[in-house]
Amino acid sequence: MDSSAEAVVQKQLDAYNARDIEAFMACWAEEARIYEFPNRLLADGASEIRTRHLVRFQEPDLFGRLVNRMSVGNRVVDREVVTRNFPEGKGQIDVIGIYELAGKRIARAWFIMGSPVLGEPQQAD
Repeated sequence: MDSSAEAVVQKQLDAYNARDIEAFMACWAEEARIYEFPNRLLADGASEIRTRHLVRFQEPDLFGRLVNRMSVGNRVVDREVVTRNFPEGKGQIDVIGIYELAGKRIARAWFIMGSPVLGEPQQAD
């Protein structure tokens, strides 16, 4: 387990939950890319990642609850339950995030998302 890779991903999650765009972006490489797993590009480069998250950070109930984390080398895999404000209302979505680090920054990330469940937060397994 590479604790430095995990520390970067944790710092990114903490900044996400605090809606702190500067601390969040400090965790991402300038040429970072975000994908919907396996290969649908969602954001190409720090500018697009910033824009995407500035919108997301406007959600009043946004919160990612870490369920499990594991890592090998420069890759970290998180399972989270994310509370969001969907167009249909407040709800949660199961998310698996796969992060690949280059040095001390996230270079690529892939996300696998479940179906949103509307209502108050539920405890995940």
